[in-house]
Amino acid sequence: MAKTVSINIPHQLGAAEAKRRLEEGLSQLAGQIPGGDAKGFTQSWAGDVLNFSAVAMGSTITGVVQVLEDHARLDITLPGLLGMAAGKIKDELTRRGQLLLK
Repeated sequence: MAKTVSINIPHQLGAAEAKRRLEEGLSQLAGQIPGGDAKGFTQSWAGDVLNFSAVAMGSTITGVVQVLEDHARLDITLPGLLGMAAGKIKDELTRRGQLLLK
């Protein structure tokens, strides 16, 4: 069963700088997903909204990042067994997102 996780990451960068950092950092993060495949990471920007997908442990994770002036909002759908680890995944994504937007 899929589970959706939502994360708000505050920042003081403004939307343009936050977007730039996310563009650079997300593809690097995709290569660090346990059981992931960096080649399976896709991203598509429409203004300040990013739609992405990544492959991890044989499952496809999808998500949307909305970049605002003072925070970024991440909504990610974790399929199957990944949904059972949603708490740990949310904590790790929050930590890494804060590092990107520091």
